[in-house]
Amino acid sequence: MNLFIRYFNHEALAHDVNEALNFLRSIGEIKVDGNTANRINDFYRSNNTYPFRLKVSYNNYVLFLKTDAETIDEFHRLEQENKAVRNDGRNMSNADKKRMQMEALSAVRPGWYEGSIVFKRVLVNAVTNKCSYIDTPFVVRCKADSPADCYNRIIDHLKSRTDLDPRCQFPSVRSNNFSYKFVKEF
Repeated sequence: MNLFIRYFNHEALAHDVNEALNFLRSIGEIKVDGNTANRINDFYRSNNTYPFRLKVSYNNYVLFLKTDAETIDEFHRLEQENKAVRNDGRNMSNADKKRMQMEALSAVRPGWYEGSIVFKRVLVNAVTNKCSYIDTPFVVRCKADSPADCYNRIIDHLKSRTDLDPRCQFPSVRSNNFSYKFVKEF
């Protein structure tokens, strides 16, 4: 495990704590004492994978990162690859995300689905005649051609039930209150 060290525009890749300390000593603003060396050594030997910040002055820190990279160029390449992976879903527009979600929901795959929905059930207080909406989970296994078909079958079933008030509110197929799991083929 190596240490990537950055202080403003100064950066280095150290293969051990001594190299890291030598790099810090080469920067005039940073004072390296026994406490600093112990803190860096503790970070280097720990299982901690989070970045370590060493305070230099009121607002200035030296950043230490553990890495498997052997050179600075390799470290930067790995960081770019990791950033691309992390941002893959975040760089998409909302329209693209909705389109992908609808494609997944309408993808034809006949079989048994386990659909789960949380809807607002209307309960009428007999004394005051006022309504209250209660979150009510409903889980069912059904035959369907797609996740959207599973959703439609659940909604149709719930709307046809006589024990439910017609004022019940049902979530959208794209809502977080609808989830599904493909169980098996027909």
